[in-house]
Amino acid sequence: MSKFILRRLLLMVPTMLGVSFIIFGLLYLTPGDAAVAKLGQQAPPEAIEAYREKLGLNDPFIVQYGRYMKGALHGDLGKSYLSGADVGDTLKEYFPATVKLTVFSLAVAVIFGILFGVLSAVYKYSWIDKISMFFGMIGLSMPIFWSGMLFILLFSVKLGWLPSSGLRSFKHLILPGFALGFQSMAVIMRQTRSSMLEVLSRDYIRTARSKGLREHYILFVHALKNAMIPVLTSAGLLTGSLIGGSVLTETIFSIPGIGRHMVQSISAMDYPMILGAVLLISLSYCVLNLIVDILYGFLDPRVRSQYQ
Repeated sequence: MSKFILRRLLLMVPTMLGVSFIIFGLLYLTPGDAAVAKLGQQAPPEAIEAYREKLGLNDPFIVQYGRYMKGALHGDLGKSYLSGADVGDTLKEYFPATVKLTVFSLAVAVIFGILFGVLSAVYKYSWIDKISMFFGMIGLSMPIFWSGMLFILLFSVKLGWLPSSGLRSFKHLILPGFALGFQSMAVIMRQTRSSMLEVLSRDYIRTARSKGLREHYILFVHALKNAMIPVLTSAGLLTGSLIGGSVLTETIFSIPGIGRHMVQSISAMDYPMILGAVLLISLSYCVLNLIVDILYGFLDPRVRSQYQ
């Protein structure tokens, strides 16, 4: 297992280099001028040119990229074009809010997705199954920004149960967490239902029932553990969409996280801040996928034997 983890950690290095090169190249080719965005359209051409020279924007692409990576490898992600603040310190300030939102939405998706998926499989073709599948279809069809606005309209404006902006308490986390996790919950629910139906038809489940084992023991010890492998795969892949979806969710609910700050940075052409945010999100996604791969080993002995 330790060799597997080390190998995956080493693979993160070229992954992060590739991400940084692609994002840096896209920002380099993006129309617009960071100097004009900072100084304004009415600024004298001499001032704009001097500011571009100060930021090193007149240098060739490979020189700019090399300079950025040299600093990044030493822990220096540069200074914000907009505020002049250190990018690393700014990301440390905004990152906890994004982590709270992503973890809570992932918990909502996994817990409710598995619960309703198991119920749908156990009570196949019943009214429970039909209601679960109905809400699953709604979840799959509804974009994050639309579900977020509907939740605000219903639970905040109409009913007044929950706050619609900020992140000052756990109550502020409920609406954005469910809005972000709703679509992923539908995916996990459908995956769990399909996987449980397949496992429940296996011979070893019939053997367990013939031995007189209790039904809940068969479901949660024999069936659910084996059905969790494809579900865990879906959850790992959906984590990336949750991190990406936090950009929209934080903007809709005015949450002071990396996603909302990155949208503001894009509007201001604050390239160092955009690069730092994308690299941090990419690194988080790589770490989460590593955790998912490790969990495979605990759920499936066949996978664990490959690690040894």
